[in-house]
Amino acid sequence: MRDLDITEVARRSGVPASTLRFYEEKGLIASIGRRGLRRLFDPGVLERLALIALGRAAGFSLDEIALMFAPDGRTRIDRQMLTAKAEELDRTIRELSALRDSLRHAAACPAPSHMECPTFRRILRAAASGAIGARTKKHQLPSGGRCR
Repeated sequence: MRDLDITEVARRSGVPASTLRFYEEKGLIASIGRRGLRRLFDPGVLERLALIALGRAAGFSLDEIALMFAPDGRTRIDRQMLTAKAEELDRTIRELSALRDSLRHAAACPAPSHMECPTFRRILRAAASGAIGARTKKHQLPSGGRCR
């Protein structure tokens, strides 16, 4: 495959040219020369951009993603870092699931007013303390779906 200019890389990857220039500035990708005023890239840059996109989707910072590349450009993904990120995502999923369940309870609660619902009041206290994610697990509906 022939070298790709920045416009072609942007088109194929879906990454704007401005972001490609920023990634190059950060050392995440490297151009191999120029054709006129346009940067040229090796076709392998598309795979590298896919890895960057996957890392961003998983919640890695650009600095963390940079650590996934050796100085020679090869990938060197730290498996412990992946495991730690997976565990972080598991925690986030649990917190968001508990929050979702709390919202569903609030939507279906038979109390005349949300402010009369003890479960909803616990949710409010958790939100006020900044611990909604950690505390909402305690606010799930008891068996039978009745408000306590």
